[in-house]
Amino acid sequence: MPFEINFKNLFQDFNPSKFLVYGCLMVFSLLFALRLDGFIMWSYWIVFLPIWIWKVLVLTGAVVGSYVWWKHPNYRVEGDSYIQYKAMVICTGQHLLLLMFELLACAKLQSATQQILWVVVFIPFLFMAIISMGTCIWAVKHERTFELEVFCSANILQFIFLALRLDKFITWSWVIVFIPLWIVMCVALIGVLYAIILALILLKSPDLIPEQRRGNVFSAVGYTCLVVPLLIFQILLVNKEDHMHDLLYTEVVSPLLLSLFTLMLLSFGSKGGNHWWFGLRRDFCPWMLSICPVLQEYGNISYKLPQQERPSTDAPDGSSSSQTGGEGEEPAEQTIDSQQRAGGCHVQTTYSKRGYISSGSEDSPLRVMPVVSIEMPD
Repeated sequence: MPFEINFKNLFQDFNPSKFLVYGCLMVFSLLFALRLDGFIMWSYWIVFLPIWIWKVLVLTGAVVGSYVWWKHPNYRVEGDSYIQYKAMVICTGQHLLLLMFELLACAKLQSATQQILWVVVFIPFLFMAIISMGTCIWAVKHERTFELEVFCSANILQFIFLALRLDKFITWSWVIVFIPLWIVMCVALIGVLYAIILALILLKSPDLIPEQRRGNVFSAVGYTCLVVPLLIFQILLVNKEDHMHDLLYTEVVSPLLLSLFTLMLLSFGSKGGNHWWFGLRRDFCPWMLSICPVLQEYGNISYKLPQQERPSTDAPDGSSSSQTGGEGEEPAEQTIDSQQRAGGCHVQTTYSKRGYISSGSEDSPLRVMPVVSIEMPD
């Protein structure tokens, strides 16, 4: 069976928001560990620079998206635009609470005084964790992703213990302080074990196509590379804080960097994403393909590599196929297939001709959604 490399599907399922968040967290974790070890003596305001870049992009995207929302009322009737805009507003509010926590934490670390307690620093984070519980219910109702909300709401007790321990209101061992996180990691390990067993069972199932089998295997490997390094990082960090070993923080944080890098790779298949960031009204990669002809030519393609033991049975040279809706209509997608005999490689290039979907015609009036909608309870 031929092996296929499909860049079109890879970028079509790409989630740029998650890629940005995990990339900024990875750089920040490395800089913070270097600062704690004394390899760099930068100000904490500079160490937090990846976090500031993340928040600036979020706020800029929300402001531009809101401007497009107010400027073009006819865009509000396109599919689920109203739900997407609400999700963007909720996400922006959560990031503002995160920004308040990060500003207080950076000021606390930079000043190194006892005037600001860690309990006060964690108040925005705790408030966000409480709000995230209701946000999870709203996200499930409207079929939205809620990874950040689940993380905050599931670790609210951990944040309380952490703030009390840093202020020395409690003098427990760090192993006891991290008990809520141990419970979360145990649940995650059970999920990883389930994913591995399921992938092994489905790998021998004759009812699934090879693409589905590979997808299950890749998911199991990805979750394993995510959870196991996180558990190792937590164990090393607890032992470091309890003075059980003399490892550097850069060595302790190495498994965390591996987990964040795994999350960056998984963002290429996580789909989702909000269409209203920066007012794009569609996925990021199709928007990039529409403004960059080079990506249309070299990035929007798929490669099929047949096995050597089987002769190639592809169509002869110069064959092409196109699908149209009728005579006189411009095809939505044009697919060009070419067979390279020298390398035995089948290359399929797909050019997308779709534009924006019109929400109405000149004869029929446009239905305009209100800017604010108040939902009354039943």
